[in-house]
Amino acid sequence: MFKRILVAVDGSDTAALALQESIRLASEVQAQLRLVYVIDIINLNVGVDFPFPPEVSGSLARTGRDILDKAGAVAREAGVSAETALIKIDTLGQRIPEMIAADAEAWPADLIVIGTHGRRGLSHLFLGSVAEGVARVATKPVLLIRGK
Repeated sequence: MFKRILVAVDGSDTAALALQESIRLASEVQAQLRLVYVIDIINLNVGVDFPFPPEVSGSLARTGRDILDKAGAVAREAGVSAETALIKIDTLGQRIPEMIAADAEAWPADLIVIGTHGRRGLSHLFLGSVAEGVARVATKPVLLIRGK
């Protein structure tokens, strides 16, 4: 059964639903949670004339840490053991889905839980889907939690 569950969080309502489902599942099977948030500075700078200053990187890291702290508190209040990890993309070509899948391998997780917005059509074409990317590259089972 699933004893180590990795949950990707990003501060969205959909990620909050994924966290709640992960907490419910972890409570049922006495699993441990690992909450991850990925920041991507490298790919933000590709193709721009003026790279983002270091302050932007610090701000993104603080935001990620705040989101992780809040998610960790929600899990602990529910009586579920949770650790947090801020993952930074620091090499050109790395992508968020691959980083989540790699962290699931390294930890090692038995299950990855991630929220999906369920976009279709042009919005899916232009925005893509981190959840879909994780489902494609992960070697671990992936539970997609659809937003409302």
